[in-house]
Amino acid sequence: MISMATTSNPAKSGAAKSSPAKIDLAKIKEVRDSVDRLYSEGRGADRLMEGITDLLNEQMLKYNWVGFYMLEEGTTPPVLVLGHYRGAMTPHTRIPLNQGICGAAASSGKTVVVDDVHKDSRYLACSLETKSEIVVPVFVNGNVVGELDIDSHFPAAFRGEDRKLIEYCAQLVGQRLESK
Repeated sequence: MISMATTSNPAKSGAAKSSPAKIDLAKIKEVRDSVDRLYSEGRGADRLMEGITDLLNEQMLKYNWVGFYMLEEGTTPPVLVLGHYRGAMTPHTRIPLNQGICGAAASSGKTVVVDDVHKDSRYLACSLETKSEIVVPVFVNGNVVGELDIDSHFPAAFRGEDRKLIEYCAQLVGQRLESK
C-alpha cells in the first residue's frame, strides 16, 4: 500500500514514497501468487489458460490484450490458432508460422519482446492502439505447442520482471499440457 505524507513537502518531513518500480514488483508478485493458486487448483490446461488470460488482463494495467495461440495439429504448413484471449477482437485467429511476431516466436522457440511494434516489419497489425508486444512459446516435452501473446497500448511495456512472469505462466501451461 502507498502511504501519503500529510505535509506538502514529503522530502522535508522525511516521509518515504514508494517508487513505481517497487509497486510494479509487488503487483507482479501478487499476480504470480494468483497464477500459482490457479495451477494448484488442478485445472485442466484449457481452464488454466482461460484463468491466466483473465487474470493477466484484469490485474496487469499494461496488458491490454492477452491470448494463447496453439499449434493446430496436422496442418501443413503449421498454423497457430487463437484460443482463450481477453481484449479486443482480432482478425488474426489463424497465423502461419512464417508470419508475424507470433510466428517468429513459435518458429524460433524463443521469447520475442518488441518495444515498438510499428518499427518491426513482422508485426501483424491488430489495433492502432498497440505499441508493444511480448510472445512467449509454450513447450511440451521440449517442443513448441503454442504461445502466450500479450499486447500493450504502452511502448516498451514489458521489462525483465514482466518477461519472467509471462514465461512462468507459459511454463505452467506447458507442464499442465504434459500431464494430460
